[in-house]
Amino acid sequence: MPKASVKRLIECQKKDLINLVLDIEKYPQFVPFCYDAKIYENNIEGDLQKIIADLTIGKGPFKDTYKSDVAFDKKNDSIHVKNLDGPLNHLSNNWTFRDKKNGFTEVIFDIDFEIKNKFLNSLMVVSFQFGLEKIADAFQKRAEELFNSPKN
Repeated sequence: MPKASVKRLIECQKKDLINLVLDIEKYPQFVPFCYDAKIYENNIEGDLQKIIADLTIGKGPFKDTYKSDVAFDKKNDSIHVKNLDGPLNHLSNNWTFRDKKNGFTEVIFDIDFEIKNKFLNSLMVVSFQFGLEKIADAFQKRAEELFNSPKN
């Protein structure tokens, strides 16, 4: 199964970054390989915000939609995602957000997944870290565009 982890220090408030990650329907505007996104449910249950959403992802002729269960734990400032349906046998990804000095937030993104199609899964193993870095770059760029005013 492809596994990878990315850590970034982003000049942005923690709450803004969390909201950016939870704004799933805007992913097609800035996330590479994401063609469509739809939220079906968005509920608050105590300290958990639970979202059920579809993402259509792919590259070139390979596109597929998977349904995911997204849980934002307000106490721990973390987001856990697991697959419910689609082309994946397994998906587990975690976002962790920590306040740092001078308005920066440390973001750690871990992902572990397996595609049902064994051929595609073997292709992903080769290029996955590169793809994850591109996705992390996209979130960082989007956060900087939305939340950082130009410095004079």
